[in-house]
Amino acid sequence: MASKFFLLALLALSASHALASDPGQLQDFCVADKTSQVFVNGFACKDPMTAVVEDFYFSGLHMVGNTSNKQGSIVTAVNVAQIAGLNTLGVSLARVDYAPYGQNPPHLHPRATEILTVLEGSLYVGFVTSNPENKLFSKVLNKGDVFVFPQGLIHFQFNIENNEAIAIAALSSKNPGVITIANAVFGSKQTISDDILAKAFQVDKNIVDHIQAQF
Repeated sequence: MASKFFLLALLALSASHALASDPGQLQDFCVADKTSQVFVNGFACKDPMTAVVEDFYFSGLHMVGNTSNKQGSIVTAVNVAQIAGLNTLGVSLARVDYAPYGQNPPHLHPRATEILTVLEGSLYVGFVTSNPENKLFSKVLNKGDVFVFPQGLIHFQFNIENNEAIAIAALSSKNPGVITIANAVFGSKQTISDDILAKAFQVDKNIVDHIQAQF
């Protein structure tokens, strides 16, 4: 009897482990059908017989982005929104252009780890670990250097030179998402109460109101 209970427990453990794992590919590809009315975690697949080569293609990463904004940077994303064939494949790219002393401000990707390679220039980069340590890992990167930003952690890049810089980032999701900290906290719709933010940041409400006005 004890051996039967042990066998049942082993089977249950195996089944729960299988269900908790990400499913493997069940077909060669799953090109996103962006016209589908079916709501799934991602995109429904279109008929693979209707797939065309353009479903797996994007052109434009050779083009310099327009960095004439307050942050002095621009991200050109290549994810499932640009390449439908990335659906279910768990990978995407982005080009980041930086003006002299421009930055990609503190942000996080809720669904992806990022690995960044500097193509031109020098960047000061870093990420901060979760509570309670909030430890900063930072480093100056030069051309050819590579740095990893773990999934879900706040990170940034800053161009430390009076020259333009370029980086390419690979991300472990077809749709990594991005939350820019300042935009989310001070530019949310509806706005977060200035009483809450003043207490959170330990500053006067007038300072909070001034920052919120920038967004």
